[in-house]
Amino acid sequence: MAFDKIFDRWDISEVEIQDIGVERHISLKPVSMLHSGGRHAKQQFEQAKVCVVERLINKLMRTERNTGKKLKAYKIVKNAFELIYERTKENPVQLLVHAIQNAGPREETIRLRFGGIMVPKPVDVTSQRKVDLALLFIAHGSEKCAFKTRRSIEQCLADEIINAAKNKKCHSVSKKEEKERMARAAR
Repeated sequence: MAFDKIFDRWDISEVEIQDIGVERHISLKPVSMLHSGGRHAKQQFEQAKVCVVERLINKLMRTERNTGKKLKAYKIVKNAFELIYERTKENPVQLLVHAIQNAGPREETIRLRFGGIMVPKPVDVTSQRKVDLALLFIAHGSEKCAFKTRRSIEQCLADEIINAAKNKKCHSVSKKEEKERMARAAR
């Protein structure tokens, strides 16, 4: 069936999610096209039903360059997946899932007000926020890498996903470690 594949090429039935905490919030259900049109925005937890690749596309549209340009973001992710496959010979959707699991912070800080002062307090991150932050870090890392350089955003997104999947040094893993370091310091 053609709907079991992302971009009519990458099989999602063989993708495994090891982290049971985020398993409910990473949707890999078959879709005909990666454009839900905001049907998930009606209730608070409905975005967990949207395919994780579409959520990455939506995160790429959050900058001033790509605002509202879904087709452009769609092509960026599609070309990045092709580059990932050329470099690693692995399923890019599987690498994206590994990247989300490695780039999502486990702890962050909030600011509480006691009297007249603001005090940072560490809190555990919910699994839905962990997935959202990981996708946001991956999108920001690729945009930051491609800004004012000769490298295309497709190459930068492919590098970011590969490095985050292998837990190497990249923007998304660095942001995760920074958030966790701030939470440890606030104890």
